[in-house]
Amino acid sequence: MAVSARLALAALAGVLVVAAAGSWAAFWVVDLVLAVLVAVDMALAGSVRELRVVRSGDVAVRLGERARVTLAVSNPGSRRVRGMLRDAWPPSAGTVGATQALDLPPGERRAVSVDLVPTRRGDRTPDRVTVRAFGPLGLAARQGAHGAPWRVLPAFASRKHLPAKLARLRDLDGRTPVLVRGQGTEFDSLREYVPGDDIRSIDWRASARAGDVVVRTWRPERDRHLLLVLDTGRTSAGRVGDAPRLDAAMDAALLLAALATRAGDRVDLIAFDRVLRTAVQGRSATEVLPDLVQAMATLEAVLVEPDWRALVSAVQRRAPHRSLVVLLSALDPAPVEYGLLPELSRLTARHQVVLASVADPRVAQMAAGRGDAAAVYGAAAGSHAILSRAQVGARLRRAGVEVVEGSPAELPPRLADTYLALKAGGRL
Repeated sequence: MAVSARLALAALAGVLVVAAAGSWAAFWVVDLVLAVLVAVDMALAGSVRELRVVRSGDVAVRLGERARVTLAVSNPGSRRVRGMLRDAWPPSAGTVGATQALDLPPGERRAVSVDLVPTRRGDRTPDRVTVRAFGPLGLAARQGAHGAPWRVLPAFASRKHLPAKLARLRDLDGRTPVLVRGQGTEFDSLREYVPGDDIRSIDWRASARAGDVVVRTWRPERDRHLLLVLDTGRTSAGRVGDAPRLDAAMDAALLLAALATRAGDRVDLIAFDRVLRTAVQGRSATEVLPDLVQAMATLEAVLVEPDWRALVSAVQRRAPHRSLVVLLSALDPAPVEYGLLPELSRLTARHQVVLASVADPRVAQMAAGRGDAAAVYGAAAGSHAILSRAQVGARLRRAGVEVVEGSPAELPPRLADTYLALKAGGRL
């Protein structure tokens, strides 16, 4: 139930009547009249509970993009609903809510549109869709709330790099000439030698028959298995810029997945800390990217240390044969040295492993600071952090792991380049 300003004015008028009469009887009469009017108004107001609320328009949006959501309200009841409708959203949805007048006859439907620019990923559930239906006197109203969830998908800012990476992939496929051919890939065809070609690709027998120097061209292997592993543990919650490290890792994973599916490889995903948070497995090339986006949308970092033994076991169950395992995790010394490294041999013995880590550009800025005493201390801390990460990266490389590191903007293209290099070298 809700009351209006009209009731307050009526009550004020009643106070004047009671003051003029100067008796308790007048007070009770005024109260009784107001109570009867409110009861009648409530009885004649349209039913709020019977309303049907359906959300349409953009059912999901990528983080940072603009979306328009339409709220359709239907009245299956027998009374007209006059009043106000408020579609209230949390601040991270990018709007403060929409309040509109509502006049809904029986059996009809009205639509309310809201523009959103979300600032956080995940399911953004509106606080409530509140409808306030006043009676014909406008003194009191019935009030009720309805729920209608809405989803914000991970940002895919790195998709701008996809055309350039696909062009490199076409070069590897032999659809356009390139100067250097990888070894260990599938033989495609022969062509004339041009300056700059790798002399190891020269086919001497074919050259003797043709009377000219010809070289073999190669195609990268297809139908290889790529397993993306998102670390959702404590270190993924650290913020790099305005977003958690986990969001930057998702962006890199999406670019790599889009590239690998176009290359004809199979892509799976698991997100793990101490338990499995989500998994995408066995999807077709057309299904894998939308399913990855939906699976990542609701992932949140958990403030626990990952169980690396359980994580490696989960990888082995989902990749029984040789695969490219891309672990998107932090390169911090303690978690790697005491957690990942002792279990790493179980992965590298069978799989090609890549560790992709999001670096904080502020650390490099601190290491370059020399302005005052505080900046010098900050530079020492930044330099120590950079050196520690470099030492950990060197240990991982000696263990047979490809290490890729970069800022949130740099990591996705660098990871894609590493994938293309492995594919060109026949190492998948």
